[in-house]
Amino acid sequence: MAANRRNDIPSSERGLGRILAAGTARPRTALPTVATVVTTVAALYFGREVFLPIAVALLLTFALVPMVSALKRVGLPRLPAVLLSVIGAFAALGLFSFIVATQVSELAQNISAYQTNILTKVRSLKETGVGGGIIARLSSVIERVGQEIDKQEVTPPVADKPRREPVPVEIVARERPLEVLQNIIGPLISPLASAGLIIIVVIFMLLEREDLRDRFIRLVGYGDLHRTTEALQDAGKRVGRYLLMQLVVNIVYAIPIAIGLWVLGIPNALLWGLLALALRFVPYIGPVIGALLPLFLALAVAPGWSLVLWTAALFIVMELVTGNVVEPWLYGSRTGLSPLAIIVAAIFWTWLWGPLGLVLSTPLTVCLVVLGRHVPQFEFLDVLFGNEPVLEPHARLYQRLLAGDPDEATDHAEEILEEKYLIDFYDKVAIPALLLGEQDRMRGVMGDQQQRQVAASAQILVANLADDAQEEASAEDEPTAVAEGSASNEPDGVEEEEIELPDGKDMSVLCAGGRGELDDAAAAMLAQVLEVQGATVAKASFVDMEPAGIRRLDLETIDTIVVGFLNRDSLKHARFLVRRLKRAKAGLRIGIVFWSDAEQGGAGQERQALAADISADFVAHGMVNAVLGALSPAPAVPLKVVSKRRDRRRPAPRKRVPAQATAATA
Repeated sequence: MAANRRNDIPSSERGLGRILAAGTARPRTALPTVATVVTTVAALYFGREVFLPIAVALLLTFALVPMVSALKRVGLPRLPAVLLSVIGAFAALGLFSFIVATQVSELAQNISAYQTNILTKVRSLKETGVGGGIIARLSSVIERVGQEIDKQEVTPPVADKPRREPVPVEIVARERPLEVLQNIIGPLISPLASAGLIIIVVIFMLLEREDLRDRFIRLVGYGDLHRTTEALQDAGKRVGRYLLMQLVVNIVYAIPIAIGLWVLGIPNALLWGLLALALRFVPYIGPVIGALLPLFLALAVAPGWSLVLWTAALFIVMELVTGNVVEPWLYGSRTGLSPLAIIVAAIFWTWLWGPLGLVLSTPLTVCLVVLGRHVPQFEFLDVLFGNEPVLEPHARLYQRLLAGDPDEATDHAEEILEEKYLIDFYDKVAIPALLLGEQDRMRGVMGDQQQRQVAASAQILVANLADDAQEEASAEDEPTAVAEGSASNEPDGVEEEEIELPDGKDMSVLCAGGRGELDDAAAAMLAQVLEVQGATVAKASFVDMEPAGIRRLDLETIDTIVVGFLNRDSLKHARFLVRRLKRAKAGLRIGIVFWSDAEQGGAGQERQALAADISADFVAHGMVNAVLGALSPAPAVPLKVVSKRRDRRRPAPRKRVPAQATAATA
């Protein structure tokens, strides 16, 4: 797999893929105050009789918008299209409820016929185990506890008072016909009223959809009208698509369940299929509840255990197929929630609005996340509940290095290396992470101990990626291709071509840090990339770049020395370092790397001018430039001879004037 990746690195138009897509800078997210959160939650809780029908109507509106739009494209006016869509949707819900009620009534009539099989299986479970079985033991313990609780102190009967027999009493309830009718219709009034209210709200929301959208824009996004309008349209399409796709997935899941249960001989298979369809809207626990009821019925229908096992296998296979095949296929671009957010949302909405809130928890949270992605005032909702990364990859890596956790940093790196190259990871993620550390050091917020910890964690990260580097090196059949823009830092809009990194075979390079431990970590990353390219690489610390350390370096077999600086204000230090190294060995190529991202790096002509100014063979601003310069076959640039300037503190010697000239002047 690595060999296939090596042969074709995508251009910068594709970027670093989905993992590095979060690298764009985001403004700081403003969190709501505690008073705002408490007030909102209290309003939703105490006003649930009002907000719950509105929430259901809102979700149904999102789901019916595509149907209304399709009918309007056919040629129907808005009002008939809305009425037809609403009538069709609620007719389907009514048919669903009628079938479920009929099936439940039939099941209740036949449940007594399964009593014998249930008792047989209970007896078989009692006979299992040692010493009367586990169930028998538990039953005896419970019975004894109950006897102790019910035991009462018995008083002896009085001899002179005869014992009276209890008189049977029969209570006859005489209800008027009006009261009977009221008892029957009363419980139905509230659900029917809520359903009627929901139907009316859905109709008016569909009819006034554009007007409601404009009013919402006026409240939250009037300052950027065009952008907010497009964002809300996109949000509505995403939520509607999510709800419809969820319904399609549930139908695809429920039909094989119903057919399979019917083939297995489970009574009321249609009921269990419909319940599986409805309960799968409930996250996580819904499919489990939908499977438990048919399993219990399979336990009651057949005397053996094979039917129970086949029923469990049916649900397990369908859940695996639906979760791993159907959902990824249909949800190619859906709005995602993090798994923890789904669980927390289910708990919150259940506490807020009861069982119906549990069913609506995922769609409602999806609406909130989509709103947070497009409306800046609600961005915190996307940060809290969305499944997209909220930290840029380099910031996330730096946080792990700062916490002294190289293992998680390695896991983060290996996720990126599944799709990208080592040079891409170091250039776009690891080096920017070290630049954040250098910025903190320059601001004075990072102490020496923290700096050493970050550098040590980065060195461990490089060591942990040695196997990945070796895999890339062994799998490489052709020279590495990289986007030319990453090497030359061309501005946006310029068409980029792929270039090949040179082969480092028979070349020896020494990589060293410039002024600190963080520079040493960056040098170790560059050394590993050069090893992947086939070069013989040695590493040196920033201490070895001191005048006394340079004299101890073994430079006999070294062709090129590359010294890196994370601090861009190190130009003067780099100039003196180049002169010392070139004096240590004639013909030695010296390269200076001022680590920075593509925006801070200069163009090719600027780097050449800077290299000529400090007498270096090349100056680089990124990993690709550094590799190109280190493996270049160009001859070494000779050291400039600096002419000695006259000391201005000494007065210039006076010229001797001939005597004749002095006399003539006089």
